[in-house]
Amino acid sequence: MGPGMGWVFLLLMIAGIAALVVLTVRLATGGLNRGGHRPPEPRGGSARAILDERYARGEIDHAEYDERVARLRDAP
Repeated sequence: MGPGMGWVFLLLMIAGIAALVVLTVRLATGGLNRGGHRPPEPRGGSARAILDERYARGEIDHAEYDERVARLRDAP
């Protein structure tokens, strides 16, 4: 092995360490799913989830929330 092989080994070590750091961060933050996208929400639950979020943020009051939840339950 010549002196050039030492540089190759050093570069491979640095690349391996960087890959381990990226993998660890992704696993810790839950970002290791296909394509980096969120899994789709179940059909029918998304309208209720949006309604819950709007109520939690104070965009709608309790009466309007109850009315819309009732409409969602009655919807086909």
